[in-house]
Amino acid sequence: MAAVTYLIRVTPLVLIRREIKNRTVKSFLYYVPYVTLAVMTVPAIIDATRHPIAGAAALVVGVVLAALGQNMFKVAVACPLVVLIVEAIIL
Repeated sequence: MAAVTYLIRVTPLVLIRREIKNRTVKSFLYYVPYVTLAVMTVPAIIDATRHPIAGAAALVVGVVLAALGQNMFKVAVACPLVVLIVEAIIL
């Protein structure tokens, strides 16, 4: 396992010695961390509640508030409140 992990990390360093100039590859590499974070976070948000609908509703509210330019505190307060309200309605 250690050898495979090491090879995965060292291979790009050995094969690519100069700066990457291809715009498509650079764009792809730029978004990889964001996509990875989203892929790990979104399922956790939905599965962290008793009912997946409550998690999905909180995710939608959080995305909408963030898109409207609300600060992080408001989003962080609104999402758990949405979970509490939706779970109270479902029970």
